[in-house]
Amino acid sequence: MQNSYPLWKNALILLAFLVAIIYALPNLYGEDPSVQVSSNRATPLAQPKADEIQNLVKSLNAPVKDFEFKDGHVLVRFTNTDDQLKTADLLRDKMGSDYTVALNLAPTTPNWLRALGADAMYLGLDLRGGVHFLLEVDMDAAAKQAEERYNDDLRLSLRGANLRYQSVAKDNGFIKIKLKTADEKPQLLTLLNKDFHSLEVTEPEASDEVWLKISERELKETSKNAVAQNMTTLRNRVNELGVAEPVIQQQGENRIMVQLPGVQDTTRAKEILGTTATLEYRLVDVEHDVQKAVEGHPPVGSRLYYEKNGQPILLNRQIIVTGDQIVDASSGIDQDGRPAVFISLNGVGAAKMGKLTQANVGKPMAVVFIEYKVETKVVNGEKIRHKEKVEKVISVATIQGVFSKRFQTTGLDSPQEARNLSLLLRAGALAAPVDIVEERTVGPSLGQDNIDKGFLSFVVGFVLVVLFMAVYYRLFGLIANFALAFNVVIVVAILSMLQATLTLPGIAGIILTVGMSVDANVLIFERVKEEIRNGNSPAASIFIGYEKAFATILDSHVTNLVVAVVLFAFGTGSVKGFAVTLIIGILSSMFTAITGTRMVINWIYGDRRVEKLSI
Repeated sequence: MQNSYPLWKNALILLAFLVAIIYALPNLYGEDPSVQVSSNRATPLAQPKADEIQNLVKSLNAPVKDFEFKDGHVLVRFTNTDDQLKTADLLRDKMGSDYTVALNLAPTTPNWLRALGADAMYLGLDLRGGVHFLLEVDMDAAAKQAEERYNDDLRLSLRGANLRYQSVAKDNGFIKIKLKTADEKPQLLTLLNKDFHSLEVTEPEASDEVWLKISERELKETSKNAVAQNMTTLRNRVNELGVAEPVIQQQGENRIMVQLPGVQDTTRAKEILGTTATLEYRLVDVEHDVQKAVEGHPPVGSRLYYEKNGQPILLNRQIIVTGDQIVDASSGIDQDGRPAVFISLNGVGAAKMGKLTQANVGKPMAVVFIEYKVETKVVNGEKIRHKEKVEKVISVATIQGVFSKRFQTTGLDSPQEARNLSLLLRAGALAAPVDIVEERTVGPSLGQDNIDKGFLSFVVGFVLVVLFMAVYYRLFGLIANFALAFNVVIVVAILSMLQATLTLPGIAGIILTVGMSVDANVLIFERVKEEIRNGNSPAASIFIGYEKAFATILDSHVTNLVVAVVLFAFGTGSVKGFAVTLIIGILSSMFTAITGTRMVINWIYGDRRVEKLSI
C-alpha cells in the first residue's frame, strides 16, 4: 500500500511525540523564590542543623511555601521575593561564615516529571538577569610561576644530591646554576637528565655553569593547564557564591567567560572571581641583618618582605606549605577575639608542616599573603592595565609546639577579610592571574522584558504562519500546522533534555525553525497540486508529491545544517546558542514535516478512493 505506514512506524512516531510532550512540560511550570543554605565545610548539613534553620525561618512568621532538606542542603520556598530577601538576611546574620546562604529560583516541576528526569531549560543571562565577565588569563605570569617552581625544585634536588653550588638564579628566561667546582658538572648533568628532562640544557663557556630553559612545548602545556585549572577554580568559587546555573566556558586560548544569572552584586562577584590569592608559610630569618637587605644586599637563601605596618622582615626562601595544599578553611574568631582563618592541610602539607614545626619550636614563622591586583591608568589619553603582584606578611608568630594538619592564621584586619580569604582558600588559588577585560550587568526587569518580547515575537510569527497555511492549503494546511506545533514541542523537549541554557538568540532560532518547518510542507503540497493538475489520482498525487519533494527538502535542509554547524564551530557565546537551537530545529522539522504530516495524511486518506483533496 502506497499511502500507509506499518504499525511499528506509526507507534514509533507517536512514541517520539509522547516523549517530546513529557520533556517539554516542565517549561510550563514556574519557579518559586527560594533561599538555599549549604555548608562551606567538607561535611554537609545534618538534620539537627536543618531543624535549627527551619525554626529560624518560622521565627520570622514569613509565609513559607515549602521547606526541603535534601542532599545536605536546605531549600526554603516562598510565594514572593520580599519574604525571600528578609529570610536570606536573617539567615546570613545567624548562620555565620561556615554556611552559604544563596538566593535561588526553585522549579515547581511536579515530582512525577522529576522522577522521569524531566526538567525545565535554564534561562541565560539576557533572560534572567545577572552579571557577565570575560576574563583573560595572564600567560606571562603562568610562565614566570613555572620558572619559579623549577628554580625552587632545582635547589632542593641539588641539596638532596649533595651537589655544592654557588647560586641558582633566574636571568633573562634562563635558570643559571653555578657550581662550586667544575668537577661536579657531570653529576649535575646526570641529575638534570633524570629529573628535569623537560628543561633545555645549555653549557656556556664557563666550565662550572649550566643554563636551563623551559622548552616551548612545556610553556604551551603550562599555559594550557593554567587555563584549565583556572576554570576549575572559578567553578569552585562560583559554587561558594551559591549561584544557580552558572556558565563558565573557555573562549580562545587564554580567555574564560563567566556568566552568573541572578547575581546583582557586581563588586562582590569581581572580588571573588578575579582575585588570585594564596598563602605561603615561611620561617623568619633571625640570623641576618634586615637593614643590609633593605640596602640591597639580601643574604643568600632569604628574601626581604614587609609587614602590614611597613616594617621590613627577612624570610627564608624555602616555602613550608602553600595555598594549593589547603583542603579546608573557615573563618572565625580566635581565643583573643581577633579575626582568624582556621586551616586544614592535605597529607603532604601536614607532613611538611609537622616536620618543620618539630625542628623549629621557639622560632618565628610568618604567613605571606599573595595577591595580584590590576589597575587601569590613563597615560597620554590611553587606558593601560597595570598588573602588580602584592606580597605582604600578615602574621608573624612563634612556634609554640608541634602542629601539622590543622592550625589557625591571624593578622587579618576584619571578619569580612577573614571570610573572603577562607572562601578563596577553600576554592583554591588561580594557577595564573586573570584580568577582567569585559563586564556587563543585566537587570532582572530587563531579562523579563526580553522574555516577554521574545515570546510575543514567537506568538505573532506562529499565528501568522498558521493562518496562512490554513487558508491557502485548507486541510493539508491544518495538518502542517499540527506538525509545526509538534516541531516546537520537540525543540523545547530536546533543549530541556540537554539541560541547555536558553538565551534571546536561542528564541530567535526557535522562531526561525517555525518558518523552516512549513517550508518543507509547502514544497510537498505544491508538488501534490502539480501532480493533480497532471491528471494523477489523489492517492497517487500524495505518494508522488512526498517522494519527489524529498530530494529538494533534503538538499535545502542539509545546506542550512552546514551553515548552522559552521556557526557552532566558529561562533562563541550567543552565536553558538543560536546555532544549537537552529541545528535541533532543522533536524526536528525534517522529522515532523515529512514523517509526521505523512502519518496523519495516511490516516485521513490512505488508499481510499476520493475525488478531490482538500489542498
